[in-house]
Amino acid sequence: MILRILLFLALNFAALGLGGLFTSKGVPSDWYVNLIKAPWTPPGWVFGAAWTTIMICLAFYMPLALKSAENKNILIGIFILQWILNVAWSPVFFKYHSVLPGLIIITLLTAVVIYMLFAWLPQTKWAALLLAPYIIWLLIATSLNGYILLKN
Repeated sequence: MILRILLFLALNFAALGLGGLFTSKGVPSDWYVNLIKAPWTPPGWVFGAAWTTIMICLAFYMPLALKSAENKNILIGIFILQWILNVAWSPVFFKYHSVLPGLIIITLLTAVVIYMLFAWLPQTKWAALLLAPYIIWLLIATSLNGYILLKN
């Protein structure tokens, strides 16, 4: 169990690191600074705290879900899909300034994580709560992306 948690921590923080390569340059860019952003956009430090919490929770969720999942390959496939979508959003949004494709990606990511919650809820029970921060944050992030699309 400990090794699986460490594996998922490494995978999750690798995703954050890859995304961070684009976010760290994108946030101070003229393009992003000059966007009309949602009034509920949190301060920058909240993003780092939220993603750190999310990735730790996901690293604990995955071994628990794998332990009880009837079809582990599907769960791993869903995890890989959410990983790819998570990593893809930052370059699409911050490097290529593609707000609509970014909204599509983050909406798909949100749907995948919600699917993960409900598909394995009967097996994971209380452990499914570990996905709650991820889903809540994705709903907020999706609304921020959508607002930028509508107002710019």
